[in-house]
Amino acid sequence: MLGICSWARCRPRPLLLLVSYQHRSASAKSYDPLRILFCGSDKFSIASLQALDHERRGGSGRVASIDVVCRPEKPVRRHLRAVREVPIAATARSLGLPLHQIDTFTHWTPPPPPQGPVNLIIAVSFGLRVPARILTSAKYGGLNVHPSMLPEFPGPAPLHHTLLANRKATGVTLQTLHPTKFDEGKIVAQTPYPGIEIQARTVEELQALTAPLGANMLIQSLKDSSFVPPIREVGWYKSALTSRDFTHASKIGPKDRHLDWTTWSADDILRRQRVIGPLWNTTETLTIGNNGERKEAKRIIWDHGFHLLEEECHLFPATGHPIIVGLSGAAPKVYIRTCDGNVLVADSVKVEGEATTEAFHAAKRNGLAPIPKRVDGTTQFPHDFVAFHSPLT
Repeated sequence: MLGICSWARCRPRPLLLLVSYQHRSASAKSYDPLRILFCGSDKFSIASLQALDHERRGGSGRVASIDVVCRPEKPVRRHLRAVREVPIAATARSLGLPLHQIDTFTHWTPPPPPQGPVNLIIAVSFGLRVPARILTSAKYGGLNVHPSMLPEFPGPAPLHHTLLANRKATGVTLQTLHPTKFDEGKIVAQTPYPGIEIQARTVEELQALTAPLGANMLIQSLKDSSFVPPIREVGWYKSALTSRDFTHASKIGPKDRHLDWTTWSADDILRRQRVIGPLWNTTETLTIGNNGERKEAKRIIWDHGFHLLEEECHLFPATGHPIIVGLSGAAPKVYIRTCDGNVLVADSVKVEGEATTEAFHAAKRNGLAPIPKRVDGTTQFPHDFVAFHSPLT
């Protein structure tokens, strides 16, 4: 499924075929019909599961059965009143496959299918490490489909980090499951170096590009028996750029969304908000009460993001120090200069603990800038702009 990305936009260049994978197989090795334990979660893993089920139903005899493992549904939203199910659970039910929802492998053993015990583990975007006792119990061990050209971007968020690093090409890797470590198995197959051109701008688009590549690579491995021991390892790093430093694709967290105005260019900021969502800063608020002035640091979430100011800006705010522009108009906006001299514009602001609102009203209510508490259509400002009390940190 291509989601919001059209196939015409996201397809690889014609000279790189979807099934043109780097693998080695001197001759097809025989293996028993596969009784697969498939561990997955998201749309990327769903593509591989659907391909395996299509192979199972196709009559080739390669796949005898598929059991699906995923995490159980989790409470979400405020007060944990709603629950969210892992997307692959609905797919498993729709395909009529046995489903096991577990939060840990501790004290859990795969139930044997009617045809016999599980003999291959496949984990795709799963998030839990399959323990050695389960891997060693499977005759053919385990496989993993990873959406990067390992050893580049190992870890739980390779799609995010590929886009954040502004890579021009990417690929997928089929590797064995290591019994104690993530993304350190033997590489069974991989997109040929230098990879396929990235035309995606969001994680959803890049996922739509790589998911079918990974699914096809997995099925091709079943056809050419390259997953059957002894495995002959392949990989682009065997012959290219062996001295390159590789980036670990760590899980995206709050620190990744903490906007750094001193080092991030306008392009960096716009790319990051596109890839990982709303960014945040802290700034100082100043309120005046019966006990005098009170200063407090508050978090600001740029919930609706920024856009680049296209016209020339005659104001010269300091880098990372917001000004509210257009006080005499109907919808004042926040202007912030970036370290590369551009200006980003935010129409609204979300102050922690409050709903997103127009920049002017958020600034007035929370004391972000020196705006009188009583403002109406007759209020006169010395200038058509006002600066925040302090820069963003």
